[in-house]
Amino acid sequence: MIRVLDASAFFAEMPLEGVVLTTPSVVEELRDLRSRGRLEALLATGLRVESPGKGSLHRVEEAAARTGDAGVLSPADRDLLALALEREGTVVTDDFALQNAARELGIPVQPILQRRARKVRWRFRCPGCGATAGTPGSCPVCGANRERSH
Repeated sequence: MIRVLDASAFFAEMPLEGVVLTTPSVVEELRDLRSRGRLEALLATGLRVESPGKGSLHRVEEAAARTGDAGVLSPADRDLLALALEREGTVVTDDFALQNAARELGIPVQPILQRRARKVRWRFRCPGCGATAGTPGSCPVCGANRERSH
């Protein structure tokens, strides 16, 4: 089994078997001593750091736009999803937005300490006039930018 690790996986002491991957952008997020130590230990046991291709990043962008998670997924989240897509891996994360986008892409998810996220389709509400829509952007009624809501 291939597991693709989010930054949250470096804060937990969970056993990881099989092929373990992460991305350079996730490695850059690891700043504290504990997560850096976990990174070094996993590198010594075979963790591979790989970058995803542009085609899979494009698919992630499209999926994030469909789910409404585009505004909350970081570049590291997008890289992680794209790598999991390319390598047919399971994403190891507790991040709910990342889990939601992964589900949209058909990528399996393994939560670390949290429960598995429920599928969410975000609604966007205009703070100016209250109109709602399924996508972010300018409100066609009053022109204000719609905000994410449940």
